Amino acid sequence: MGLDLTTFVPEKTSEHNEKWFKPFSRGVANIPEVLEFHRLSGNIDYLLKVIAKNIAGYDRVDKQIINAAHLYDVSSAVSMERIKFTTALTR
Repeated sequence: MGLDLTTFVPEKTSEHNEKWFKPFSRGVANIPEVLEFHRLSGNIDYLLKVIAKNIAGYDRVDKQIINAAHLYDVSSAVSMERIKFTTALTR
């Protein structure tokens, strides 16, 4: 599919309520390039896994994410190399 850029997007918010979360979660869920969307414990509130064709494609997705709701902090970490990938659990 030519979606070669994988980016992990940790996000922080100063809002922790349903009024804020509903439009944010709907907005993020409607972005096809967001493969995973996690709520975390600790100092990061949410983590997204985003795929895109290139950095320009990611920039377009990033703008959609920040327009979904007010965020305190958004950063990104581009995967340089996937060392392991599996969905199988083994003992």
